[in-house]
Amino acid sequence: MDTMAEPDVNKRVAIIGAGLIGCSWAALFLKHGWDVRIWDHNPDIYETVSAKVMRALEDLDNLHETQIETGSFALCDDLDIAISDVLYVQENVSENLNVKHALFTELDKRVAPTVPIASSTTAYTWSDLFSGCLHKDRFLIAHPFNPPHLIPLVELYCHCDPILAQATEIYEGLGRVVISLKKEVPGHIANRLAAALWREAVHLMKEGVADVRDIDSALVFGPGLRWATIGPSLAYHLGGGDGGISAYFEHLGKSQEKRWDTLGTPRLDDATVQMLVAMIESEYGERSSSDLAQKRDHDLIGILKSRKEFL
Repeated sequence: MDTMAEPDVNKRVAIIGAGLIGCSWAALFLKHGWDVRIWDHNPDIYETVSAKVMRALEDLDNLHETQIETGSFALCDDLDIAISDVLYVQENVSENLNVKHALFTELDKRVAPTVPIASSTTAYTWSDLFSGCLHKDRFLIAHPFNPPHLIPLVELYCHCDPILAQATEIYEGLGRVVISLKKEVPGHIANRLAAALWREAVHLMKEGVADVRDIDSALVFGPGLRWATIGPSLAYHLGGGDGGISAYFEHLGKSQEKRWDTLGTPRLDDATVQMLVAMIESEYGERSSSDLAQKRDHDLIGILKSRKEFL
């Protein structure tokens, strides 16, 4: 099989890595009429892939009132079959740099040079992943927020404007909200913001300010509701009233600085990790992770339905 042949005009995508993220991506592409081929280095995982994809498709059926023609999908034991004649590749293997380097070396050799290859990497930068690739310009970061089939955000970064434009068109065709980084940074944008918030949550737990559930509730029923409609910069702009952000800085800028000065910088040493595991499992451990994720996804669908006119 000549795996370097140019792809045809069919909407066909290779999903490389069939964990939670890969199955979620697969369902999203399927729901928008793409034919999906799934490959994972561990064939044992195929036993659960179909069920995970079907559950995600049920979420999408619940979310979308109009029926969209669903594509087909196949589980591929052979990587060459998975990537043959595809228009796009979405990689989702484990967050291990050696594993990713080995995979991208193989994909670079086998996938037609004009086909974009995107990584869902959580934290690695473009330079970390692709600087040694032969056809490096066709590689890009395309980081989703979990679960990708429900949360619309996709963060893109690459060195080639035509590839960026092509990827943007694909993800927007999947109903995603696409943002592009002007400069690469570990963790991209959303995960850095989330990490900053959780760092302070860990600090508050360590200092005994509140327990896990109250800290989570403070976010969910406070700023989390506001952040579902506006970002932090606009929130502070509105916090200044008619005077906007200038008035906010004039009246509350110093108090903001004082809060910044007292924010914590905890380390994930053994004692802190043990404390967090004990506290979080005590609060949420009576329910399985799958039950908690199902509740999360149910709530996300409700939020997304309320915001359809804006997406």
